[in-house]
Amino acid sequence: MDIKKFDSKDFFLNLGATVALYTVVISLMNLLFTVINYAYPKVTSGYSYYNASQSISWPVAALIVVFPIFVYLMWILEKTYRHSLEARNTGIHKLLTYVTLFIAGLVVVGNLVTVLYYFLDGQDITTGFLLKVLALFVVSVSLFTYYLSDIRGTLTSKSRKGWRIFAAALILISIVLGFAVLGSPATQRKYKQDNHKMNNLQEINNFITSFYAENEKLPETLNDSMGLGYYPIIIDSQTQKPYEYIKTGDLTYSLCAEFNLPSDPKMESISAPRDMYYYGGISGVHPAGRHCFEQTINPNTYSKAPLR
Repeated sequence: MDIKKFDSKDFFLNLGATVALYTVVISLMNLLFTVINYAYPKVTSGYSYYNASQSISWPVAALIVVFPIFVYLMWILEKTYRHSLEARNTGIHKLLTYVTLFIAGLVVVGNLVTVLYYFLDGQDITTGFLLKVLALFVVSVSLFTYYLSDIRGTLTSKSRKGWRIFAAALILISIVLGFAVLGSPATQRKYKQDNHKMNNLQEINNFITSFYAENEKLPETLNDSMGLGYYPIIIDSQTQKPYEYIKTGDLTYSLCAEFNLPSDPKMESISAPRDMYYYGGISGVHPAGRHCFEQTINPNTYSKAPLR
């Protein structure tokens, strides 16, 4: 066997397996933490309109694609090492294994510090904190146990197969749990569409307040505010119908839209700032179907009194 060719092949197989492992572990922890944060949301001081569409799409996609690649590369390495015990003791294999353990240790410690910070800061309630610690414990212990056994040469073909089944089952359960808690792709698409509608309404609301600041009166229609030099999106891309703007008084108006699903209270902050209207904000709470947000202009905010 050509040693140089073998070393080159061994290097790239080990490197590919290591990169795939990092991707799988990071994606799995991202998925688990997203599900836990959704079920037990952190308490923040700001207001955020974001819902179940914040999502598990990237980690699930990465797991579905990269995990089989990781298993395949590890199978090739195992097959190579079975026919050549010298290959198992090559420097690149041991080096990348130790690097993997080192980086995994840093990631685990960093995550534990972050999780503990959110708990001590009062942002993460006890159940969410304990579930994150449990997830970190299961993944880190499994990772360290497998690679330490690999370094010591105590892994057999049967035990490697058992580890593959365990990892596949853990990932599959995590993905199913993610979709069960946050909703199917179809449900997440509806949340994203509703989130897009809310962003458009926020922009329209900003234009209306800008119009009031310039003219000290509300526009009669949305077309009246087009002279500001920039234009909001006034057509719902899903329904292809214009958003509704209804002037209800000299300082009051309504903005209406059709929503697919009711807003998810778990993904909204527990307390919105008292000066939300000062910044021209709109509450993200809405039911399914047509809903109007009642808005009120504070004339003191946009007073043109001369400065002293």
